[in-house]
Amino acid sequence: MASALARYPHFCNSATPEGRPIVRPRISNPAAAPNGKKPNNKLRRRSKADHFALNRALSAFVDSGCLDNAVYLFENMPRSDAYAWNVLIRGFVNKGLFREAVELYRRMAREGIRADNYTFPFVVKACGGMLALMEGEKVHAKLFKAGLDLDLYVGNSLISMYAENGRVDLAEKVFGEMCERDVVSWNAMISGFLSGGDGWSSLALLREMQVYGMRPDRYSLISALGATSLECYLRSGREIHCWAIRSGLESDFMVETSLVDMYCKCGTVYYAERLFNSASKENIVTWNAMIDGYASNALPSKSLACMKSMQDNYNLNPDSITMINLLPACAQLGFLRVGKSVHGHSIRKGFFPNMVLETALINMYGISGGLKEAKFLFGKMAEKSLISWNAIIAAHVQNGQNEEALGLFQKLWCEPLEPDAITIASILPAFAEVALLREGRQIHGYASKLGLGSNIYISNSIIYMYAKCADLSTAQQIFYKMSIKDVVSWNVIIMAHGIHGCGGKSIALFKEMQKYGVEPNASTFFSLLMSCSISGLVDEGWGYFNQMRGSYNIDPGIEHYGCVLDLIGRTGNLDCAKEFVTQMPMVPSARIWGSLLTASRKHGNIEMAEYAAKHILSLEHDNTGCCILLSNMYAEAGRWEDFEGIKSLMRKEGLTKTVGYSMMESRGKIYSFTNNDKCCQHASMIYGVLDIISKGIGVNIHSTRVTRFRLLDLAKERAKSAAAHAVRLAISFGLVSTAIGKPVLIRQNTRICEDCHSAAKKISDLSCREIIVGDAKVIHHFRDGRCSCNDYW
Repeated sequence: MASALARYPHFCNSATPEGRPIVRPRISNPAAAPNGKKPNNKLRRRSKADHFALNRALSAFVDSGCLDNAVYLFENMPRSDAYAWNVLIRGFVNKGLFREAVELYRRMAREGIRADNYTFPFVVKACGGMLALMEGEKVHAKLFKAGLDLDLYVGNSLISMYAENGRVDLAEKVFGEMCERDVVSWNAMISGFLSGGDGWSSLALLREMQVYGMRPDRYSLISALGATSLECYLRSGREIHCWAIRSGLESDFMVETSLVDMYCKCGTVYYAERLFNSASKENIVTWNAMIDGYASNALPSKSLACMKSMQDNYNLNPDSITMINLLPACAQLGFLRVGKSVHGHSIRKGFFPNMVLETALINMYGISGGLKEAKFLFGKMAEKSLISWNAIIAAHVQNGQNEEALGLFQKLWCEPLEPDAITIASILPAFAEVALLREGRQIHGYASKLGLGSNIYISNSIIYMYAKCADLSTAQQIFYKMSIKDVVSWNVIIMAHGIHGCGGKSIALFKEMQKYGVEPNASTFFSLLMSCSISGLVDEGWGYFNQMRGSYNIDPGIEHYGCVLDLIGRTGNLDCAKEFVTQMPMVPSARIWGSLLTASRKHGNIEMAEYAAKHILSLEHDNTGCCILLSNMYAEAGRWEDFEGIKSLMRKEGLTKTVGYSMMESRGKIYSFTNNDKCCQHASMIYGVLDIISKGIGVNIHSTRVTRFRLLDLAKERAKSAAAHAVRLAISFGLVSTAIGKPVLIRQNTRICEDCHSAAKKISDLSCREIIVGDAKVIHHFRDGRCSCNDYW
């Protein structure tokens, strides 16, 4: 728009591009003779003919898109009437130069040319296009004064303008006050409800339109199908499809495309495919709808194949919409390389800048693990919408960069944008991972203040946040207060009880979910199997694993096999676990081999641990956790050469052990502790309490478990670390800084070690206090000398 103003600056200041004022010759009566004698009729007729010819030439220039020529002719016309002004305003609006159209309308008023009922529809359309609600309301007021507000065409323009500016209520008011309505009026209002996110009102208005004897046209059906897609109301979509067949509009390519999109959005890809196969393949819009439909229904391979067929069999070149629709498929498959190819193709074809495409790329990079690329692209964006901010925040959360995500969330407040439901849903997992209960309650309060408390997506995220912050009772209260629960709600609450070691309650919730008729999906079974794994419910876990394909026709994914492998590892039958891994129908990931390594560590089988570690390092040569665990096993077995070999490998690869830290909240303040932390607040008091506790549970703060093979220097190093780990420091501080009888809540960024786990059980029994430690995987509840994880995590 700025470039357009630079091309036509004289609409604002009535000056030439060089700055000289435009002198427009005017003759008050062009047919009058200079000497004041009686006008010559022949001269008058010729002047009228010239004026008509100029207007006709102006209209021709505008219709042919030669706007520069039209502007030049307009500025040099000896005189101009409302018709010429209307023609040029229409030209600007048709070219999308809305600001110039409004400026020309203002100049028209300054020069004393009276606007008429042909002027206002285009001016109102320009106000809608530039989202200038205040300007549109001013024009509406002038219409009211001029008595033109009841004009049919003006009314239609007002409906569209108010809807585009998000004021569907005002659009509905104009629609209700119209004395006369045509099909365009009904279509504008149907589309207005749709743009406001109210699909049900759109569909109701379509039926009302027919009651009033109006026959829907292609635009009516396209908007109605959009409303059906929005509400996922397949029955209504089929009715509209039948109407399209009876009206002979099914072959209209825009209606056809809308039908394909509707069936995909309603989850019936089979019907969409049938319609697509019988449709004309010459238009890329239909292909784009099908590519998007496959990706939206978790069929990413078909989405990629559809684009390949479009290029190979029909010689159609993908456009920017194709790229946008294809990127979710790349993300679902984790095909970072293919996503980068799409990015490169978009650059070569000149699709940038394109805010929607750039945002889709950020989403793809975030899901596919390309956070570095997502950050670079976000930084290069010329214009950022709230959707773009949501995408980059979600990308950081998906890649475990929770603190950075919280930093971006804070930066968003400095922008002229207001966080919405998607922003809150995106950032809540970050609060759950790095924040404590106090911060979680604050973001919950903020969501309620925005009126998002009843939003199902927000409620699901809040339940997850409270569960991760160890407040299971509040998570459960919110779940049962929800008026509408979808499958995600049930999955989250099942998972919430699972990570707290309440596997039996997770199973009870699954049965309750079935009782309410909610169909479980793959994520449901993952939450269920994870709950069984954490709680050691081996038989139940196997039963649900077998139910997936047998009862629900759901193919288990690699995450489900990982949970079952954890269950087998609990039994100690490592040979069976190894056989289970080798017989998996997909290539085992590092996480699968990691489960086998953990089981080997628990049961002291160093040969199986070496076997699992070999596969892990072949997949992820920089897996620090694998190296640390294996080195600890070598040290405990006295295999010092192997121990030094692992340490040498870590030095070569530049791998360092993750710094463990624990956090706890006391009296509104957060305290953080690291292993052997001597600089923490109240250090002398904390170590004094720690010494008393250690003696009380029969552990000397200056001694540790040492095998007969352990080197003296290693023994000293271990002696310094185990008894003064961050978890124990946090527990010691929590016991004296919180009210007697209240649980001590600790957050740990790494998995709790066996020594600290054992110590926490004894401390809970000694202090008669519940100690809750949320580590990287499980929420441990230590009560009366026992832990909710049953000592397997």
